Amino acid sequence: MKAQFISDSLYCLHADIHTSDLFEGIWPIPQGVSLNSYVVKGEKIALIDLFRDWTEAPAQIGAELDSIGMDFSGFDYLILNHLEPDHTGWLREFHEKNPGAEIISTAKGINLVKTFYKIETGLRAVKDGDTLDLGGGRVLSFHETPNVHWPETMMTWDAQSGSLFSCDAFGSFGSLGGRVFDDEFSDIELQSFEAETLRYYSNIVSSFSVFVEKAVQKFAGFTINCVAPSHGIIWRKEPKKIIDLYLKYAAWAKGPAEKSIAVVWGSMYGNTKAGLDAVLRGIEQEGVPYSIHQVPNEDVSWILADAWKSSGLVFAMPTYEYAMFPPMAYVLDIFRRKHVFGKKVLRIGSWGWVGGAKKEYDAAIEALRCENMESIEWAGYPGPEEFTKLEEAGRSLAKAVKA
Repeated sequence: MKAQFISDSLYCLHADIHTSDLFEGIWPIPQGVSLNSYVVKGEKIALIDLFRDWTEAPAQIGAELDSIGMDFSGFDYLILNHLEPDHTGWLREFHEKNPGAEIISTAKGINLVKTFYKIETGLRAVKDGDTLDLGGGRVLSFHETPNVHWPETMMTWDAQSGSLFSCDAFGSFGSLGGRVFDDEFSDIELQSFEAETLRYYSNIVSSFSVFVEKAVQKFAGFTINCVAPSHGIIWRKEPKKIIDLYLKYAAWAKGPAEKSIAVVWGSMYGNTKAGLDAVLRGIEQEGVPYSIHQVPNEDVSWILADAWKSSGLVFAMPTYEYAMFPPMAYVLDIFRRKHVFGKKVLRIGSWGWVGGAKKEYDAAIEALRCENMESIEWAGYPGPEEFTKLEEAGRSLAKAVKA
């Protein structure tokens, strides 16, 4: 692989990560993920964002540096927009190879350099609006964007090329291969990346949606020619597209999302599933699209993505030992943590010798600030009356989503 030319004296370095490891120790990445860093040259040279030693990323990026006649010792500055270890895990090794490079981050970021990596010298804390003159007319500016998605985060702006280095913001899951730019992918490939962008957003960023909107507002007066995140595609043809996608996802945190329903279900012996089938018949009669996810068979990462984009939710779960079906309790906890709020929700489920799931569910769903329909429960296999009631509930939920 070679370094990818973005514009005059500006390059992307990237490592494709293919692994069974979970991103952040939680989220599956079957299509991989990229770690992107950027070289900006003036009379002096800056490296924007780093990486961790993950599936030989340092070797991949070192080879790309070699393609432009550089190695890690050749940088005057290392700019760290975000200190999460997937972007800084190789910092000690970089510092050993290049102890003279000045490390630049926000004040909170510099504190993390000290606490995470025990580096105490050659550090510069910058604040919103500060600049770095690389010489030759190339000046970088720094813009604090806290809580997108850690408190120390910032973005770096290169006015000469109109490039915004956004680190985790505007990022996506998915490896890149030999192509890194949006105009190098087909429409079908871009649709696949869009699905991985939504999953990345819902998994990583969704809790901080209000800060995403604030960050975008900060750059409202900028002419952005290129959005260069540290995961995923570099947007040079349609930089506004990825910004608009993030704004759409952020808006779903506080208002109606798409007119669709995310169905999450688990069943021990098929009794709850039989009731769910009746609910689905009702939804289908109203023509509302739905996604369906079985737990614990399917990872919550994909469930979260569909729930984030949907205005309606169905939870179908049996009572298990006087409480909720445990995999569903985990889903609801993740939804709370990721702020899946304000949905229209129906919960159904069977019980064996006694109920109990409803009590725990009612307490859990309260935190999600949802518009809840009355739960429907029954003993064992549903009878004719339950089937009628369940089908009608599916229609009612679908109508509410369409309204």
